[in-house]
Amino acid sequence: MIQDVAPRDAWQALSSDPRAQLCDVRTDAEWSFVGLPDLTPVGKDVLLLPWQIYPAMAVNADFVADLRNAGLAAEDPIYFICRSGARSRAAAMAAREAGFLHVYNVADGFEGGLDAEGHRGRLAGWKAEGLPWRQR
Repeated sequence: MIQDVAPRDAWQALSSDPRAQLCDVRTDAEWSFVGLPDLTPVGKDVLLLPWQIYPAMAVNADFVADLRNAGLAAEDPIYFICRSGARSRAAAMAAREAGFLHVYNVADGFEGGLDAEGHRGRLAGWKAEGLPWRQR
């Protein structure tokens, strides 16, 4: 079972645990046009590893190898984030199955669900919580 963690709780863990990492599994297009969590206030960089490859959106067959190549160890706490929490859950499950022990899904992702007007980023998620973010 993958534990959902509120964005503020993920931020707190990233701020207080030097080994904790944030892995953004969205696509390059999303990073470029929507924005990214900004971890510079806590002296870290977001690990950018797409779970799916744009534009076909096929699952990234190298995802687990990319985690290992990024220097992550099985014991490192890894917080996975996507747009709304679905892809990040799948990525966290793949990481767990590959032997990463402490994986978490950032609930509601970077933008959260749609509001009544069909917009994201207002109701829930990293941006709606007012956590640091930036345009690429």
